[in-house]
Amino acid sequence: MGHINIPQIIGTSQAINRIYELISKVSNSNSTILILGESGTGKELVAKTIHYKSSRADKPFIPVNCGAIPTELLESELFGHEKGAFTGAIATRIGRFELADGGTILLDEIGEMPAILQVKLLRVLQERSFERIGGVKTVNTDVRIMAATNQDLEGAVKEGRFREDLFYRLNVIPINMPPLRERIDDIPLLCNYFIEKHADRFGRNPIKITDEALKIFIEYNWPGNVREMENTIERLLVLKDDDLVSPYDLSERMTGRRIPEIPAIEDDINPFIGGIDLNAAVEEYEKRLIIHALELNNKVKSQAAKYLNINRTTLIEKMKRLCL
Repeated sequence: MGHINIPQIIGTSQAINRIYELISKVSNSNSTILILGESGTGKELVAKTIHYKSSRADKPFIPVNCGAIPTELLESELFGHEKGAFTGAIATRIGRFELADGGTILLDEIGEMPAILQVKLLRVLQERSFERIGGVKTVNTDVRIMAATNQDLEGAVKEGRFREDLFYRLNVIPINMPPLRERIDDIPLLCNYFIEKHADRFGRNPIKITDEALKIFIEYNWPGNVREMENTIERLLVLKDDDLVSPYDLSERMTGRRIPEIPAIEDDINPFIGGIDLNAAVEEYEKRLIIHALELNNKVKSQAAKYLNINRTTLIEKMKRLCL
């Protein structure tokens, strides 16, 4: 299937290697799969990969976002309707289950599906058949069903928001997607992948993330997971005038605008050990901050000044005064 451009799953961490193993095992079965994980972890990407590695690869892959379609339209979207079934039904419409015949349907945000449709979906899972809205003819469909959610479905079952029998029908093979904070070894690889992907798209040079900035990438919690990281890289590629990314270029959400750690001065060489001269201490700290900013920005004064939130001329004056 060389003509199909499947997005890659990037990573070599233990957590993502377990996902690769599961994909290999389940691709050539027809078992129903439930993909669980936080938003932005790559649930649809895994579903697509399973589909395109399966014997159904040359048939349709049809994703449906159950949370994005209003309840009154979702039934028609999934199962189709006959002409005249309701006001505005001026023609017969084929639903997503029929469109996916022979292939795979992904029911994303399955936890948002209203109870009345959960019953109809249960029948499709059991019998692989349904009727269009307003129809009497039973439609048979050969489709592999996958579902995905960022919700705790077991909790929803206990609270009565999700049918228990449907949950067990869907949960034949669960795949738990790890959040990015549990696969930090993959962060440098993901950064490089997204830089190359979007630099090509924007027709610009790739950016380089300094070690100091990469440390922030690794320590950040990434509540939006891989999707948030990709958006961050894309934003840097669009907004950066040069190619070097320093901590100053990252959002306050990521950095907390932390003052960089300054190496401690050993007591045996500390010029202030006998008592503090405040002016001298401030001057020493200022000197170290400037050296730190210059090292971080490859000694480019304009970038160092930007990092320190001062004008370039001010930085040059301070460097002269401090004999740097």
